[in-house]
Amino acid sequence: MNLPEVIRSIRFRLTVIYSMVLFAVAAATLGAIYLAVRQTTEPQPVTAQLAKVYDQNRQLQRVTNVAEIGQIEAAVNYNTLTTLRSYSMIALAVLFVASLAIGWVLSGRALRPVGAITRTTRDIQATDLSRRIRLGGPRDELRDLADTIDSMLDRLDRAFQAQRQLIDDASHELRSPLAIIRTHLDASLNVAEATPAERQRAVVMVDRATTRMSRLVEDLLATARRSAETSLDADVDLSAVAREAGEESFVTDRPLRLRYETTPGLHMIGDADALRRAAGNLLSNAVRLAPAPSTITVATGRSGSWLWLAVADEGPGISPDDLPRVFDRFWRGADGAAADGVRRERRTGLGLAIVRQIVESHDGRVAAYSTPGNGSTFVLWLPATGRTEDAPPPHGSPWP
Repeated sequence: MNLPEVIRSIRFRLTVIYSMVLFAVAAATLGAIYLAVRQTTEPQPVTAQLAKVYDQNRQLQRVTNVAEIGQIEAAVNYNTLTTLRSYSMIALAVLFVASLAIGWVLSGRALRPVGAITRTTRDIQATDLSRRIRLGGPRDELRDLADTIDSMLDRLDRAFQAQRQLIDDASHELRSPLAIIRTHLDASLNVAEATPAERQRAVVMVDRATTRMSRLVEDLLATARRSAETSLDADVDLSAVAREAGEESFVTDRPLRLRYETTPGLHMIGDADALRRAAGNLLSNAVRLAPAPSTITVATGRSGSWLWLAVADEGPGISPDDLPRVFDRFWRGADGAAADGVRRERRTGLGLAIVRQIVESHDGRVAAYSTPGNGSTFVLWLPATGRTEDAPPPHGSPWP
């Protein structure tokens, strides 16, 4: 059954509730007054009696209707009670109509913030999340609801902006290798006069560009999966994760040495595979920039209710201006050269961003400490098992 929109509205239901409550209270009050008056007055209609009255002057006998004083009082009370009942019925009818009007007005005032919330959210589009409700008035449940929606819109706006930025950056990064592939195909492979050496060089450049594209796609997939999938959390030994990451990721053909300084018994709840990938990305970054010969150190420890995993190298370091941006997507150093002056392979710029994403999904924090010319230390702060404190991780590097 299709009811009119007004009847289906919350305002109509609140109006009926307000009206029924007010009407019931008024009816109960008037009923109690009526019963109290009835019990205390003992009203009853007058009963006429025939009596002989003798006129002493005329000695005449006549018959008339007489009544006792008590009966007259009872009759007066009866009339009063009848009048009270009549006026009470009229008052109830007027009160019912008035309660509907009052309930309609009051419910409209109570639901006015809901109308503001509805209008604002109706105007918000997926492509423009800049609108906010910003509801004023007292700090009540509706104000809390509006503030919660504003907070949700802030998070959605940041997520959409990050997504758009990721797409723009990925498009920009893919454009370069695609342009390289197209240029070498047009200039060498599709030209009959191209020499075998030019064609061989073109094949090498195309292979290098496709390798870079493949690595970029893999990093993008890792970022998307970590954002969308639910991690399989279990008990994790952070020191074991650090050693496993070293065994898997420390791959180099240069004279570099890997050193462990781990502390046993560092347990936390998390995704061991994801944490291993985060530590591996830090190691791969250190191997790429570390001079030869030098030592890369993987250390773990505990500070209060926080566990930490650090990867330190003896590379060129990071300038203070660039240090806050090292975990941003697609950020890379200015020249990509290591401390020994050898220019290393150009990376996608997603490795450290994936590290931050993994750590933050474990309610942790990443930090980087570096002095130009003296190497860098990257630290993952992660909550220990059973942590009850709300204190943030300590500032400063936990490992010298």
